[in-house]
Amino acid sequence: MRFGDHFMEELKARVRVSDVVGKSVKLKRQGREYAGLSPFTNEKTPSFFVNDEKGFYHCFSSGKHGDAISFLMEIENLSFPEAVERLAGIAGMDLPKADPQAEARAKQNKIAINWMEEAQAFFAKSLMREVGREAREYLKSRGLTQTAAERFGIGFAPDSFDALRDELLQKGADIKVLVEAGLLIEPEDRTRQPWDRFRNRIMFPIRDPRGRLVAFGGRAMEKDAKAKYLNSPETALFHKGRVLYRYPEARKSLVAPNNPARGLIVAEGYMDVIALARAGFEQAVAPLGTALTEDQLDLLWRAGPEPILCFDGDKAGIRAAFRSIERALPKLKPGQTLRFALLPEGQDPDDLIQAKGPSAMKEVLDSAIPLVDMLWTREIEAGPLNTPEDKAGLKDRIYAALREISHDGVREQYKTELLARFDSEFGWKANRQQGRGGNNWVSKKASPQMKQNMRDGAMSESRERRLIGAILEWPLLLESLDETFFSLRFASDSCRQLQSAIQSYFSTTKAVDKRSLHAHIEHIGLDSHLKKFSADRFLCVAAMGGNDATLNQREAIFQQEAAAHMGQGQDERVESETRSRLVDSIYENNTDALRRLMRASRNDR
Repeated sequence: MRFGDHFMEELKARVRVSDVVGKSVKLKRQGREYAGLSPFTNEKTPSFFVNDEKGFYHCFSSGKHGDAISFLMEIENLSFPEAVERLAGIAGMDLPKADPQAEARAKQNKIAINWMEEAQAFFAKSLMREVGREAREYLKSRGLTQTAAERFGIGFAPDSFDALRDELLQKGADIKVLVEAGLLIEPEDRTRQPWDRFRNRIMFPIRDPRGRLVAFGGRAMEKDAKAKYLNSPETALFHKGRVLYRYPEARKSLVAPNNPARGLIVAEGYMDVIALARAGFEQAVAPLGTALTEDQLDLLWRAGPEPILCFDGDKAGIRAAFRSIERALPKLKPGQTLRFALLPEGQDPDDLIQAKGPSAMKEVLDSAIPLVDMLWTREIEAGPLNTPEDKAGLKDRIYAALREISHDGVREQYKTELLARFDSEFGWKANRQQGRGGNNWVSKKASPQMKQNMRDGAMSESRERRLIGAILEWPLLLESLDETFFSLRFASDSCRQLQSAIQSYFSTTKAVDKRSLHAHIEHIGLDSHLKKFSADRFLCVAAMGGNDATLNQREAIFQQEAAAHMGQGQDERVESETRSRLVDSIYENNTDALRRLMRASRNDR
């Protein structure tokens, strides 16, 4: 019996691997995993592990690895259908009924897939022949050797209308099957023979989640080709919105016991995925020339809870990230989110890895932004925020986004987080709310410590983080803004400590450099503070003019932020001193001071 993909995924989702394994092996929880003695070998020290989050077991003593179905097949010597039937009984699911039409389609698909594999073999041979010399030179220029081409199944479609067709027909293929598989194009004029769809293109095999070769992607060798990349058409086998390039290989690497990643990496194109895999990031995939679909998001979350979407840091990349948010919000649930890695402007993963190596790529991935941060950025950048009406519009956008989240618990958490940010940025400060609650500040004289607390509490936390973050991101700003920066007074302990660390670095260095600054901060034990600011990097970049801003523009924005920060503190000192004087001389004529105080309060509301 053939079991449909949907049935199999639902079956695996309903039954935890530990529940199945636990009937045969005594398991003990160790962190996120369970450990026990191997059921395949005689051992005294546990080397058998089960990971429910990733859906696999692994036995180090025997090397065996698999899911709940393969475990039943190993332990009870069951066939695949028997193991599925047993698991369905545990899950309380009925087996799908036999469908003669579905079985006939499966048979036809199997035939088509066999010819797809034959086509792949032909493309691979063509790449190594004289006809593929130019393609090999191109791949070599991109750092790909013959070994790499073989590893990734890369081939070449000759510049011919009948090379593939004649090859496969000689091997006994049915020309109708080749057309239906998308390998040939059938002309409107039925008196003519169908011709090869892919011509003079470097070929990349595309496999479905089950590992079956269902399509190809071809990169044109001609510079003026109408389509730089051409994918197979939609067929009975291939639906591009339900497939990700190299998904089977990436998912397999993700469940390896030594891989700490919590999700796949999504890049834009074939070459980016290949570059990432060769640099050690085997869990990389790519959509097929379109924005991520709901089905593709499901594939990502099926592999791991926190996939990372890689985008160029330019405006187009940010827009693509925002579009992904639209698709993701309705599907969020506990243990199922996204992160966003923003690359240096104008660079893709392949460029970055070739220029600076895998460590630079790892740094970008480690700094990936949580979805909630990207959502907040999307909403604050959607319009101006100068007037009360503008801010009300922001709150409306936040509530509109919240309505897109289907899961009640996740929606409530996003609401708490986003509204807290709104209040932090645009709401009344807590100490002023208390001060205006019935003029309690007049009832007794404030102590010096209370005055200091009011001054410190009034400083905007978000502005402090922007000012520190700007220097961490662009240390060259210190060349012209050192006096301004080091004269700032920060309320936050982490900001004060980082300011001190930056000052000690700047006083001893001859050449300001981001990498050496961060190394200095880590060396003195403030790496935890640095990581928190790295997570907010994108928000800081956006606040300081975006990726397109020049250093001079950033200096001007920094001066404005610093002036506002220092002015805010000055306003608070004036207000606090006025309050104290009012308390000290409550019966004296302080009308003017009181008016100034009220004006200052109104202006800050």
